[in-house]
Amino acid sequence: MIVLNNVTVRRGTKVLFDHASATIHAGEKVGLVGRNGAGKSTLFALLDGGLHEDQGDVTIPAGWRLAEVAQEMPGGDEPATDFVLAGDTVLAHLQTRLQQAESAGDGMAMAQVHAELADAGAYDARPRAEALILGLGFQPDALQNPVNSFSGGWRMRLQLARALMAPSDLLLLDEPTNHLDLDALIWLEGWLARYSGTLITISHDREFLDAVTRTTLHIEGQQLKRYGGNYSAFETLRAAQLSNQQAAYAKQQEQIAHLQKFITRFKAKATKARQAQSRVKALERMEKIAPVLADAEFQFEFRPPADLPDPMLVMRDGVFGYAANAADGDSDPDVDDAAPVHAAGSTAIGAAAPHVILSGVTRTVRAHQRIGILGANGQGKSTWVKTVAGVLPLLSGKVTRGKGLAVGYFAQRELDVLQPQDSALEHFIHLARTTGQANTEAAREQSLRNFLGNFNFAGDMVKQPVGQFSGGEKARLALALIVWQRPNLLLLDEPTNHLDLATRETLAMALNEFDGTLILVSHDRALLRAVCDEFWLVADGGVRNFDGDLEDYRRYLLEQARYAVARVDTKVREAAAPAQPRHSIPSATPAQAPAEASRSPQNRATERRQQAEERQRLADKARPIKRALAEAEKSLQHANGEKTALEQRLLEPLAPSDLADAGRAFKRVSEAIAELEERWLTLSEQLEKLESTVTS
Repeated sequence: MIVLNNVTVRRGTKVLFDHASATIHAGEKVGLVGRNGAGKSTLFALLDGGLHEDQGDVTIPAGWRLAEVAQEMPGGDEPATDFVLAGDTVLAHLQTRLQQAESAGDGMAMAQVHAELADAGAYDARPRAEALILGLGFQPDALQNPVNSFSGGWRMRLQLARALMAPSDLLLLDEPTNHLDLDALIWLEGWLARYSGTLITISHDREFLDAVTRTTLHIEGQQLKRYGGNYSAFETLRAAQLSNQQAAYAKQQEQIAHLQKFITRFKAKATKARQAQSRVKALERMEKIAPVLADAEFQFEFRPPADLPDPMLVMRDGVFGYAANAADGDSDPDVDDAAPVHAAGSTAIGAAAPHVILSGVTRTVRAHQRIGILGANGQGKSTWVKTVAGVLPLLSGKVTRGKGLAVGYFAQRELDVLQPQDSALEHFIHLARTTGQANTEAAREQSLRNFLGNFNFAGDMVKQPVGQFSGGEKARLALALIVWQRPNLLLLDEPTNHLDLATRETLAMALNEFDGTLILVSHDRALLRAVCDEFWLVADGGVRNFDGDLEDYRRYLLEQARYAVARVDTKVREAAAPAQPRHSIPSATPAQAPAEASRSPQNRATERRQQAEERQRLADKARPIKRALAEAEKSLQHANGEKTALEQRLLEPLAPSDLADAGRAFKRVSEAIAELEERWLTLSEQLEKLESTVTS
């Protein structure tokens, strides 16, 4: 186990840990939480050897293998799969030994290394690496792409896959969800649930922490405090402790006031001097209880919109994407990582066709709607939101905007458009000028200072260059700029990436009070659940309603992932067939091969889209069966519990009337169980039949 004993750590003049102690047992999955700047990353540096304690001891079992995500941006032209495979340093070392043994012609050494390679999983290492890459959202045709061909966010996903590939006894994950969409996040939760080593993770995603961790380590007041349970359990326990602490603090303040009053009154009197002095000593000896301070650094609210048109906007046969000249230099993941379908129609010779990502989109956005946008990275979520916001032009079709529509748009790269050399106040002055409000009362410097104060930008901080702000402070400034404009349609694309848990909850509260229309793209499921009433799915080149909640979406993603992995496994076996003829699985007969080769990419794309639509139709058909099956299982569990209780009661000495009542109840429950079991079997057969249809 890991033991921290009386650890003190200073960074410059700041003390981060002061005689802090904690114990983490082998195999535990721990969520490390605390306010920004409390010392979470410093604790990771202590555990990975990057930093040494000033006092105390940090003990990690000898021989434990450590894995963590490298923070530097990877590059080079190494294929993605090979880059992830290299994370397994044990295999790399064994392969080097094998080459040496083969060069020396040492048969015994070669046999020994082959045995060790088998034990280390060498012969399924490449499929495991590919499964990690695909699970984190990459497309199958990207497995052999060079690392430097991906954008920054996707390269960091490769770093995460490389860390997961490494055999480890201790896995440290610092904000692993930052570069993931909801699809990859759900996959990662499943992978970590199966991880057998000790996991310590820092995350601001409460649902991720709830799903993955079973122990919480809280950093507060330069101390480490251990709580049993996930993040929600930690919140409940801590709330109770804070309530008790607040009550104890209030009681102690009354005692201190009473003692101080006695000292002040009688200290100068000779007859009472001794008693007064004893109370002074009692006051000095009293262990002070700290007051409870709220975690949230600030509270804010959206001002009521000036107008509220209905409908907000109407899209007819919209085609969304990028003009050819715009896409050439754009690093948006929807362009870089998707396989765009080119618009139909003639194109001038030598002219590049536009990158079409979504087509045939007909949607209406009404007043007061609260829409969550679902879909994997590269499917077009950001492209659609950018076009609605007016950042990108519509390639074709029509968008009609309601009279008085005022859009507040928070982009994924919103922090990048802030001017690092300008202050927060200068950003607002510039905004007032560009919106024609420079001469209004709201644009006076004192009014702007007061407004910024609501977002915790106080005093000289309003004149501090934005380049010196933390990521969370920049995100708060970007939100403040949106709120000041009084929008009636909010378009938020991953607004929580740089916000801590307390600030995310503040944002959720403000959004719930917002009187306009909200469209939200986020991988933060807690935020989606808290503020969205309906969901739209961006997939397969279109936008449609998603009939279900986030739990239904999770099941939908798992089904999609299962089919994707099955297809890749088939491709891997087919690719390996020439080299390993004994184990080959022919993918097609000789007569089928020419037909397969003659199919055009467009036909294959159409076929894949039709298959996806068929899977969605079958999944929609299976959803009510799954719900009914879950209800039957729940009722069956309850009835079995009631039957067990009645069996125990019938063993006790009972009065004749009570015995008769218990017997009748036992018969009734037994009959109900028989009916429920029959219903469960019927539903299970229906579901298996549907799933076999999907598999075939």
